[in-house]
Amino acid sequence: MTQPIEVLDKLVREMVREQRSRRRFKYLMWIGTLAVISTTLAVEHFTSDGADAKEITARIDVSGPIAEGEAASAESLKKSIGQAFADTRTKAVVLKINSPGGSPVQAGYVYDEIKRQRGLHTNIKVFAVITDLGASGAYYIASAADEIYADKASLVGSIGVTAASFGYVGVMEKLGVERRAYTAGEHKAFLDPFQPRNADETAFWGEVLRTTHNQFIEAVKAGRGDRLKSADHPELLSGLIWSGQQAQQLGLIDKLGDVDYVAREVVGASKVVDFSTKDNPIDRFAKRIGTSVAQELSMSLGFSGQSLR
Repeated sequence: MTQPIEVLDKLVREMVREQRSRRRFKYLMWIGTLAVISTTLAVEHFTSDGADAKEITARIDVSGPIAEGEAASAESLKKSIGQAFADTRTKAVVLKINSPGGSPVQAGYVYDEIKRQRGLHTNIKVFAVITDLGASGAYYIASAADEIYADKASLVGSIGVTAASFGYVGVMEKLGVERRAYTAGEHKAFLDPFQPRNADETAFWGEVLRTTHNQFIEAVKAGRGDRLKSADHPELLSGLIWSGQQAQQLGLIDKLGDVDYVAREVVGASKVVDFSTKDNPIDRFAKRIGTSVAQELSMSLGFSGQSLR
């Protein structure tokens, strides 16, 4: 009986030793993680925020759909715009745009905020730089800038409004399915795709879209002024889209160039600082390594939501 007990005792001791070793390794991993994050924060602070620059070009990215809850939401962009104008080093603000557009409401909010900030800070100019795409609501925002730049192959314009859906009436008839919609109000269900189109309701909805389109047109004309060749080219306001080279000829943009060119040659402040709303450093680190440990670390340190970079 003595030998089995000794073997069991050794086994238990080994298990305890292994658990302690794992625990120490886990602590070291946490310490190493914190050290990496601290180093990342320090590097970002001293290299990304232009702390050593007396004058900067403040860059704000307008990327992806312009919609509530997206990176290019009005709430996010207005916050970034306010921060950029408030920085005493800012010589100019550049909107770096790569977006197909989106909500006219969200785009309108951003347009109004740019105009408001330009009125409060008359010494700070705003430039829009379209990269791959600046269409619809994205061009709506761009037209609030003092000048618009793009690449010769960028896609620019699409000054129009759309609302699309499907009609399933024929399919339902073939399947023998009856749609039953109970509403209070004669036209309450006029957008219901399972009911036949009504000529009066279609005309009404068309008028709503035309009203929104006219608001878009007026905003663009107010921003671009006499530079817009719409009198000679009414198709400019029809929803068509143009290359950057064509857009320059039509007055949709002013010149060809990218963000670095604008900062260096136009603004005269080559240090570009990103004021876009980003995930905080902890969240970025968590996404990078893709582990639950990093996610737990983010929560335990109290980081949530987004922060300005």
